[in-house]
Amino acid sequence: MNASPHTVSDVMTHTAVAVGGRASYKEIVELMNQWKVSALPVLAGEGRVIGVVSEADLLPKEECRVDDAVPRDRPRADTAKAGAVYAEDLMSSPAVTVHADATIAEAARVMARRRVKRLPVVDGHGLLEGVVSRSDLLKVFLRTDEEMAAEIRAGVLPDLPAAAGVRVSVTDGVVTLGGRLRDRALVPLLARAVRAVEGVVDIRLDLHGPEVVPHTPPATGA
Repeated sequence: MNASPHTVSDVMTHTAVAVGGRASYKEIVELMNQWKVSALPVLAGEGRVIGVVSEADLLPKEECRVDDAVPRDRPRADTAKAGAVYAEDLMSSPAVTVHADATIAEAARVMARRRVKRLPVVDGHGLLEGVVSRSDLLKVFLRTDEEMAAEIRAGVLPDLPAAAGVRVSVTDGVVTLGGRLRDRALVPLLARAVRAVEGVVDIRLDLHGPEVVPHTPPATGA
C-alpha cells in the first residue's frame, strides 16, 4: 500500500528540555514545573541520553520524608532514590527511547508496554533529537475528515484494482466504505489498509459483491 503512516518525527517536540547528570533535585522539579512536563531526559557528553528522571523517580523522597520509616517491602531502588540529590542517582536507566523514523503506532506500543508517558527521541548514536509524549501521539486524531478521505482515495484504493467501485466517506474519523467490491475476499485486506491511515477512529463497511449476470441458455431450434 502507498499510504505511509506518520512517523514520530511528524509529531515530536524537536526542542526538548533536558538535564545533565549533576542537575539537583530542586532544579529538576523547577524545570518540570516551568515546562509542564512529567519527565526529563538526562544527558551526558555531547547529548547522549543516559536515563530519564520522572515524577515517579522524585516521589520516594516526599513519601519517606513524611512517613520517616521506610516500609520493609519498598523496592531497594526507591529507598536509594529517597536519599538521592542529583539526576544521575534519581534517573531510571537505561532510558526507554525511540527513533524519529518509528511509526506512531510503534511509539504508542513502547509507551504502553513500558508504562511511560514520554519518550526521548534519539538518533543512531543515542543523541537526543527531541521528545514525544502521549499527547503528541494523539495529534493524528486532529486530522480532518477530508484529509483522511483524500489519503484513502489516493493512497489506498489505487493499490486494489478490485476496489475501483468503492466509495469513501469520513465523519468524525469514522470511515464508511460503500459500493461494489469486485472480489469479496479482499475485504479484510482493504479494511486493514484503511485502518493503517493515521487518524482513523473506526471503519463501517457497506460493500456488496460483483453483480451476477444471469446465464441465458442459447435458443434451440424448433
